Amino acid sequence: MPVAPARPVAPTAAERQRLKKMAYGHKTEHRLRLRAQVVLHAARGRSNARIARETGLHLDTVRTWRGRFAEHGLPGLTDRKRAGRPRVFTVLQTAQVTAPACQLPAESGVPLARWSAPELARETIERGIAAFMSASTVRRWLAEDALKPWQYRSWIFITDPQFRPKAERVLDLYARTFDGVGLGADEYVVSSDEKTSIQARCRCHPTLAPGQARAMRVNHTYGRGGALAYLAGESSFRLAA
Repeated sequence: MPVAPARPVAPTAAERQRLKKMAYGHKTEHRLRLRAQVVLHAARGRSNARIARETGLHLDTVRTWRGRFAEHGLPGLTDRKRAGRPRVFTVLQTAQVTAPACQLPAESGVPLARWSAPELARETIERGIAAFMSASTVRRWLAEDALKPWQYRSWIFITDPQFRPKAERVLDLYARTFDGVGLGADEYVVSSDEKTSIQARCRCHPTLAPGQARAMRVNHTYGRGGALAYLAGESSFRLAA
């Protein structure tokens, strides 16, 4: 079969300058750099076979990008849009999966403190939203919407009118100072408290659900439910050697 003649290439001055930046720029993708080199060689009147030898590309590849530039110019060197694999899940299913991540699990009757990707995938199947769902798929959808329901940030309302003088004393002790006098090398600060994790308590303020680019917020303030606590010592004191 006769070989089709090489397409003539005649880039403008602006196109030639852009091609040189693409062909020799350090930040240019490798595939775009090779395509620009093909066009520059073609603009010098070189044959496709010679360009293939000098660039290390297949002859058909050189012929393709030479023809694409001759027909479409610089836009012809970019990749064409591809249809890709058909969607497995609908947009509605995606929204139904990510919506619970913006709510507390207790609102859905789930006995969890916060959602995780595997728990959301399991909840999706139990609700009948989809017949199957993987944790990696849920994690990818949440990442696209900047949702991280497994994270939380603590916050607190300061209601004690004596908070500032109390805080100043504690902060001074952190800086090894007591009543304006620095602690000596043989003096120590000891801090102790009750084991709050085993106390009967409840949060004074409701937990705020997570949202887009916002972690769940849990308040530190709590009220004891009638349990007694024994303090092993004062919050801070001086020990003399």
